[in-house]
Amino acid sequence: MKLLVLLLSFLIILPISLIAQESGYVTMNDSLVLKPSMIFSEEFSDLDDWIAEQQPGGKVFLNSGKMEIEDKGGCTVWFDKKLVQPVMIEFTASVIDEGGPQDRVSDLNCFWLATDPWHGDFFGDPHPHRAGKFSQYDSLQLYYVGLGGHNNTRTRFRRYTGNGQKPLLPAHDLSDEAYLILPNVPNRIRIIVYNNTIQYWRNEQLIFNFFDASPYESGYFAFRTVNNHLIIDEFKVYALSKRGEDFLSKPKSDNQ
Repeated sequence: MKLLVLLLSFLIILPISLIAQESGYVTMNDSLVLKPSMIFSEEFSDLDDWIAEQQPGGKVFLNSGKMEIEDKGGCTVWFDKKLVQPVMIEFTASVIDEGGPQDRVSDLNCFWLATDPWHGDFFGDPHPHRAGKFSQYDSLQLYYVGLGGHNNTRTRFRRYTGNGQKPLLPAHDLSDEAYLILPNVPNRIRIIVYNNTIQYWRNEQLIFNFFDASPYESGYFAFRTVNNHLIIDEFKVYALSKRGEDFLSKPKSDNQ
């Protein structure tokens, strides 16, 4: 059963304090501590909230309450709800290496806050301009991390500008083993977008901390991979507010 908490006061069932207590607080830096409030939690009982764009030869399916991706030529799996920052996205992903035909340790990638400046309907029916080939996403505006790309030799962060430009800064091109993938080991990923700051964490290790003078405000999230085998679990989305600020105004009591 999926939990979808709409951020409207008349639909809130659980107090915000309970959600914050369950989630704890998130520290971005020495002066900024954020309170996460869950707005979506995926238990993968179905794939109704996901849209797969995949080259021939691969498949996306459910297996024991998790999303499984077996891919040959390129695959993007979109969460179909548009997200608005400040936002935090968390998920657990494992890259499988057990001798299967697509078991290659590489490319645990993702897009987030993606928009399409060239097509009004992001998920147009049909949308032949996107079918899983990596170059078909160059025209989008988005943030991207390729974890363990190029046969698990590089981890990179890029900001796509929507006109084919996706510059790679030297500080965002990592090759140390600490930033690469171990096979069959869960990776707990946390992505934070708070105003101008974009952070990407893996297993409580901050890998990228990017200041964007013109940050993207909203868009879609996707898992992205090619020629490998992924298992995805524990996908959650949170709205963010500063600690000490009321995310929603408190209702007045009858005595006031």
